[in-house]
Amino acid sequence: QVQLVESGGEVVQTGGSLRLSCTASERTFSDYALGWFRQAPGKEREFVAGISIRGRITLYADSVQGRFTISGDNAKNTVYLQMNSLKLEDTAVYYCTAGGLGPHSDFEPNYWGQGTQVTVSS
Repeated sequence: QVQLVESGGEVVQTGGSLRLSCTASERTFSDYALGWFRQAPGKEREFVAGISIRGRITLYADSVQGRFTISGDNAKNTVYLQMNSLKLEDTAVYYCTAGGLGPHSDFEPNYWGQGTQVTVSS
């Protein structure tokens, strides 16, 4: 059974940095690609970043390219999202997800964590 537990969300000022963590159940890293989505109030959930099995391929939304970095630690069954130069519009609930990379360089989620709140303040 796939279980995903996020942590690291908090209030941060614009321009600041934050690192989110997602610890997955055993074997998740070997069976699924992992990623992050986010959902702001009144908006649809959107893709943020994804990393393939064994970490060879990473994907980013245009809105975070160059500011966010996704990485994984197989030994800890943990995927990270390093967020730099945070903007007000990055405020959202961030969800960890396990799934697959689609044929069009998109991420296809299958399992979700409970989410962690990131609030960027001015």
